[in-house]
Formats: sequence, structure tokens, C-alpha cells
Amino acid sequence: MKFISYVLTVGLNIILITPAFSYEEMTVSNGGTITGKVFLAGKEPPALAYSLITNPDTDFCGRISTGTGWRLVDEFQLAPDGGLQNTVVFLEGISQGKPFPQTGPAKVAVEDCLFTPWVSVVQNEQPLHIVNMDPIIHDVQIYETAPFGSKVMLHRPLRLNPFHPKNRIKDHQHNPGEAMVDTVEFSQGRRILYLECGFHTYMQSWGVAVDNPYYAITDAEGKFTLPDVPEGVYSLLAWHPGMGGFIKMEVVILANETLKTRMEFQNPIDRRMAHNTMFSNYRFGTEVLEKEGAVYDVQVTHETQDILSDQHEETANKHSGH
Repeated sequence: MKFISYVLTVGLNIILITPAFSYEEMTVSNGGTITGKVFLAGKEPPALAYSLITNPDTDFCGRISTGTGWRLVDEFQLAPDGGLQNTVVFLEGISQGKPFPQTGPAKVAVEDCLFTPWVSVVQNEQPLHIVNMDPIIHDVQIYETAPFGSKVMLHRPLRLNPFHPKNRIKDHQHNPGEAMVDTVEFSQGRRILYLECGFHTYMQSWGVAVDNPYYAITDAEGKFTLPDVPEGVYSLLAWHPGMGGFIKMEVVILANETLKTRMEFQNPIDRRMAHNTMFSNYRFGTEVLEKEGAVYDVQVTHETQDILSDQHEETANKHSGH
């Protein structure tokens, strides 16, 4: 097998990419392979910080926190060399090739006030199942986003898990309840969806729509592989939730050969400073909480949340304290 190196650093392309081909499944013989790595230039951006006091259910959701009143959402998971995890890499301009994997509905789980996976790959008109494993109510809001404007795709309360033991708010042994079922439906060429909880602002998840099965989500080192690609010329795109658009390169795939690529995002200009500052003397504030008629005893077991994708991890909902 031959290897072709295609090392190219590309800039951010803030445009809407609209699928242009209908896709036909076929048996691929003598296909090529695209391997590569996605990088983020510069320093790792700071995690977004959300005050637990300004969000409800502090006693339960505070399990994942800094212990000083803040919940962190670390969008950028970087390897030591700048490899960027949780980047969706996919091909466009490919009209036929291998079949889609039989993945069934797109699934999102809620546990400990955390949506998982953090990043998903979806198809238009794909069934969507959202399961709440928390003993509290969440408010599911899904938006299809685009540079020319966003649109509400879904807005519905997600009922509490009926199988959670009553009057045991700190019991974090969860059993899944009945899934909320809906459908992913994009309009006007949009292909990015954003999921958040209307009650808990730190609960977030993202999805990218594809029209062919040649996609991958980068691993902890920023690496990806797209096998069984028919010979041809295509566009290779990369997208990350913390960035403002896509990066794109043209690739030439030859039969039985491997193309090595490099893609690099420039360090983002952070426009969300309100979520990047934590005051060292800002505590849970018993005085503030007591005014609301309750005193919380938050037993912190984890400092931050890991944002992992269940499309390349056996266990998506892992927590760490870093």
C-alpha cells in the first residue's frame, strides 16, 4: 500500500456548507484511505464558567463543579502537541460509496446535569431519542444554526426519571427512563444543531448533519481515519463546536493508497468573556441561598466535566478533576 502525504494548514472558513449530492450505497473495492490529525494553533482557550447559584437544582447539579460555586464547560480538549479532540471530519462531493453504519436513532443521555455525547454526527430526518436519568426536570431546547440565523428545532420539557429513588436527591445511581422521541429535521440548508437545557445553562451538546458515511470524530490525540473511499476528488471538512465555522481542503483519493492530511484551526477569538472569569471569593453563598429558603450542602466529587464523544469511546459520560 502506498502512502501520500498531504500536509496543509488551512484557515477558518466561516460559511455554510450545503450538501449537494444524493448518496448511493455500493460495494467499495480497492478504496483509498484518508488519515490525518486536526490541530488548534496557540494556547488552549479557557473553559467556560457558569455560576451554580444562577441555575436551579444546585444541590444535585453541583456534584460536577469546582467546589467554589462554578461549573466548567471545557470545550477544547487538547493533546500536548495541540491535537484537537471532538472535531468532526467528513467528506463532501461524494455521490456513492460504502453503506451507512446501522446506528439507529441519534441518542442523547442526561446524567448528573450533563448531556452526552458532547458532539454527535446525525442525518437529516433521523429519529432522535433523549433519555433523562436525573431526578429533576430538564428543558430541552434544540436549535438548527447557521450564519444567516438560527431556528428552533425542538423545545420541550424532559420529565424527571421515574425510576430514581424518591427523596434521595443525592443518589446518583441512575436508571434510564422512557426516552423522549422526536426527529432531526433541518431546513434552509442548515446542518449544525445545538442542544441546551433552558434551566441549566451549562448543559450543552452539538450535532453535525452529514449526507454520506465518510465521517469521523477525532480522538484524544486529534487523529481520524476515513477508510474505503472510492477513487476521486472530494472536499475534506473539519468542524469543532468551539470554532465559528468549517475548515476545508480538496483531496485526491487514489485506489489502494493512503492520504495523510493535517488540518489546523487558528486560535479562536473568544467573544464570551462573561463565561471566562471566575472570582476567587465567589462561593456558593449560604447567605444568598438562605434568602431563597434553603441551605445547600454540595458534596463535590468531581471538579470539571470531560467532554467526550460516545462515537469513539466506550463510555461517554466520564468525569475528571483537572
